[in-house]
Amino acid sequence: MKRSILAALLGGALGLAGTAQAQVSDNAVRIGVMNDQSGLFADLAGPGSVEAARMAVADFGGTVLGRPIEVVAGDHQNRADVGSALARRWYDNDRVDVIMDIPNSGVALAVQGVAREKQRLVIFSSAAVSDLTGRACSPYGIQWTFDSYALARSTATAVMRRGGDSWFFLTVDYALGHTFERDVGQVVQAGNGRVAGAVRHPLNTADFSSYLLQAQASRARVLAFANAGGDLSNSIKQAAEFGLFRRMTPTAIMAFLTDIHAIGLPTAQGLQLTESFYWDMNEEARAWSQRFFAARGRMPTMPQAGVYTATMHYLRAVQAAGTDDALKVAEQMRAMPINDFMTQNGRVREDGRVLRDFYLFQVKAPAESRGPWDLYRLVATVPAADAARPLAEGGCAHLSQNPG
Repeated sequence: MKRSILAALLGGALGLAGTAQAQVSDNAVRIGVMNDQSGLFADLAGPGSVEAARMAVADFGGTVLGRPIEVVAGDHQNRADVGSALARRWYDNDRVDVIMDIPNSGVALAVQGVAREKQRLVIFSSAAVSDLTGRACSPYGIQWTFDSYALARSTATAVMRRGGDSWFFLTVDYALGHTFERDVGQVVQAGNGRVAGAVRHPLNTADFSSYLLQAQASRARVLAFANAGGDLSNSIKQAAEFGLFRRMTPTAIMAFLTDIHAIGLPTAQGLQLTESFYWDMNEEARAWSQRFFAARGRMPTMPQAGVYTATMHYLRAVQAAGTDDALKVAEQMRAMPINDFMTQNGRVREDGRVLRDFYLFQVKAPAESRGPWDLYRLVATVPAADAARPLAEGGCAHLSQNPG
């Protein structure tokens, strides 16, 4: 585990007919940023997410309720057993009050279970699996930045509205890929579109040629990449070499700024993808992102921006609640609207799902780009109500129970 930084949280007074003592567990509030620090997800989260949390602590003022905040960082190595053991140590021994980030859905589900058992908060910025606010939901868990349902539904809805009425899926053969294919397919069919075909490939595939020939033969208008990471990069590069992007609209269900930067505009141009944040989306986002760039040498991803805004919202909730008690802070986070450079008029729903708009972007052609990180142009906004899974469909058990 890597340790990092000091700064702000806890103690002070809250008025209740005059005075009331703030309730604190110890003399500091500790934020643990858990992610992949050097592997597959290090670029999209990793050390950049730790930096984002530090920026939030500094911008908050270094203290809240008169107490210092500490930010600690840990590497879960993309292993559920390592992540759950680290969460237990942080909660039990290191007095960590909230764990942030957690890319890798398997690790996220494991940590969600530990947080529920320990009755401590966890806020996910990088985990996609929508079960975190569905059948694996918890009164102590918040899915802040995105989920698989929102990415799938937002992408499919926006692309369908722009004429993409027939789809072929290139799907990685494990749970996340299957979920993307299912959720997008449902939107396509509900909109009177057609799923022309699908092919599933193993994780870490090197040669996509046979799969891409099937996509070409389908005559679908949309080539949907229901994969991620290295598989996404390799399949996009090979599809471009096959010339498929001249015949089909390339669409990634889950891609990040760092993926597109690594692939490069000559290859990725025209690709459509959905995110809840882009560094150039408004003046406030640009200003914050330039500060992040000064510290990290690259523009922030959607998960990294999510860590910053989640940390700020958490600290504001502690301030308003006058305590670091997990349930009281979670209740305050749900009661307070979310308004920042990433989200306008958002809120934390009862199941822990943050309601916010999503955006369909198209990757620019090289001639359109003004610099190395000028990668996207906005083509559609998907309102929060259209992006979020209806509350009744998630199967969140604690909604009918008393979490206390």
